[in-house]
Amino acid sequence: ADNALKNTRKANFEIAIGPQYFAFLTEFLIFLVQVADRIAFRRLTPEARFDFTSTLANRVAETYAENHSRLLAGSQHECKQQFIDLLNQRADGYADFDYGEDGPSFNFTRYLGYCMNQVMDERDSGWIIDQMISIEAPGAVEMVEKTLRDLLETVPRQTRDRTGAGAH
Repeated sequence: ADNALKNTRKANFEIAIGPQYFAFLTEFLIFLVQVADRIAFRRLTPEARFDFTSTLANRVAETYAENHSRLLAGSQHECKQQFIDLLNQRADGYADFDYGEDGPSFNFTRYLGYCMNQVMDERDSGWIIDQMISIEAPGAVEMVEKTLRDLLETVPRQTRDRTGAGAH
């Protein structure tokens, strides 16, 4: 999410330090949790997916709330709850869109752009959807797909023989 924020700023979008900065991070983090959940849907049992996504969402919310409350003040507990509430609200929106073996549908990533559009000032709101669909979402999805593919790999890799003799 931080990379998306940096890249978006480099593309001359104005994202002010403070509430707008955290609103941007919130939307992008929620998008990433939704991506991870869809990948888990393909690879895990329903129970394991629920556990994985719940743990991920709570950990992301805790980290977010910790940083938000440290930099902008406010209750860490309230900030975490607000993040979780918005995550649940957005999950209902993302649920309307497909995420297949080839990744998210156009509408899935467009929904991210729509959510980001609400965060941006009027000057940037018309362009942020393209930035999310064309640049930020594809890179982030690729990173999450690779990370979770490695993490959720069901067949353990053969360990290397550190003596140089090789496995026989």
